[in-house]
Amino acid sequence: MASSSSSDIIDIAVAVVGTGLVGSEFVNQLLGFPKPNHFHLVSLTSSKLHLFAADGLKFESGSDWKAQLAQSSVKPNIIDIHRELAGIVTPGRRVILVDNTSSEEVAAFYPEFLKSGINVITPNKKAFSAGLPLYERILSASLENGSRFFNEATVGAGLPIISTLKDLVATGDKVSKIEGVFSGTMSYIFNEFSTGKPDGPSFSSVVKVAREKGYTEPHPGDDLNGADVARKLTILSRFIPSLRAALPDGYQSVSITSLVPPDLEGIATGDEFLERLPELDDNFDRTRGQAAEEGKVLRYVGVIDVASGEIKADLVQYPTTHPFATSLGGSDNIIMFHTERYGARPLIVQGAGAGAAVTAMGVMSDLLKLV
Repeated sequence: MASSSSSDIIDIAVAVVGTGLVGSEFVNQLLGFPKPNHFHLVSLTSSKLHLFAADGLKFESGSDWKAQLAQSSVKPNIIDIHRELAGIVTPGRRVILVDNTSSEEVAAFYPEFLKSGINVITPNKKAFSAGLPLYERILSASLENGSRFFNEATVGAGLPIISTLKDLVATGDKVSKIEGVFSGTMSYIFNEFSTGKPDGPSFSSVVKVAREKGYTEPHPGDDLNGADVARKLTILSRFIPSLRAALPDGYQSVSITSLVPPDLEGIATGDEFLERLPELDDNFDRTRGQAAEEGKVLRYVGVIDVASGEIKADLVQYPTTHPFATSLGGSDNIIMFHTERYGARPLIVQGAGAGAAVTAMGVMSDLLKLV
């Protein structure tokens, strides 16, 4: 196949909202592509500053973008960003909003971007795990103008979880169940805490180390309450036709087993939460011991049972011979797809499910789907 000349290159305008860890890594990956290429970075937006140039921002080097953004005097406003990007949509140009934030405000605006012909790519779980009305508005807006949305990195960072599910469904396979360890934080905690032996480190000490390593949120209760897993289950369930409307209130409709007892739910700071966490150690020690007596380990999993319609995030016991016990290390994710075609042995996707580099890679892989 002959290589494309520069005149064959499609004009793709990319607007990046969110320049934190994932956003910065994504911008660096984008600017690192060999020139010439398809992409023109037209907009950069942090939590405090905004840059826009319809014909593309110009940087002296790949690392110059942060300095330019810091010199801007323009404050970000989602309405202004929408107006700027809608103004450069033309038949010969694709415009893509890359939302690297966790903002509910930006997520709620996706339908407006899509209606204006602006494609949306994001690792932000908020829109796709919220109540059904927002998700339906996103679908409707996408169909209205042919603009597309991709959200691979919302579940498993760079792992091909959503794309695998979409391919299974699109090719006519029948998905019967999806189960997996969807949280890198929960993966690390229970890989360390429950190894199949009746004793080991205390639960609170493992959570403390996980926080020190940066695996948890600043407030570990935000991980231990199961909401992150529930959001990911919501996102996946909506790609299964029979379950698309199964969670009217989004992730809040998921059956969640929170590991945070009522006495600890109202604690405001992560430090205070960790101070109180040893109160749970005896209970977790007993649960670990009981599982070990039966040759099992504890794993916090998400399950989508298509036949029964049950969608749950729960602490479950698995035999020490199960892949959830033998294959996981560190903060890996592992997801099993049980389908008609993969009946005897499930299709398994496994690997790092968190981290700026792999999350940005997941976002970038979505971007490349629009080339």
